[in-house]
Amino acid sequence: MGDPIEANYVPDGDDWTVTITGRGRQLSGKAPGIIAARDRTDQLVEELTPGEEHRTVVHLLNGDALEFTTAYLTARMAKAEPASPQPPAPAEPPATAKPTPGPRRPPAAESSEELPTS
Repeated sequence: MGDPIEANYVPDGDDWTVTITGRGRQLSGKAPGIIAARDRTDQLVEELTPGEEHRTVVHLLNGDALEFTTAYLTARMAKAEPASPQPPAPAEPPATAKPTPGPRRPPAAESSEELPTS
């Protein structure tokens, strides 16, 4: 495994410029947004190190890996957020609904006779 590759991201209006430095070479690319710039970085790293199975890439924004990570994750989370769901309406039975009667049974026969007891 070689030295780490640096990926430096620079905002350029709505676009981003990324510069990859490593293995004695430097490659640059542009992309619309930080998420696309991150994808472009992967392409440039592959171009820089074809066939290398394991690579270490350090992503930097203004020279700071934490700043890049924060900006990138913020963009990813904003993209992944679904539209705000409407709160569910309270469950109320319809005003005209009446309980459905069960099967009718004949009234119990009343008897004055006592049943035999054993």
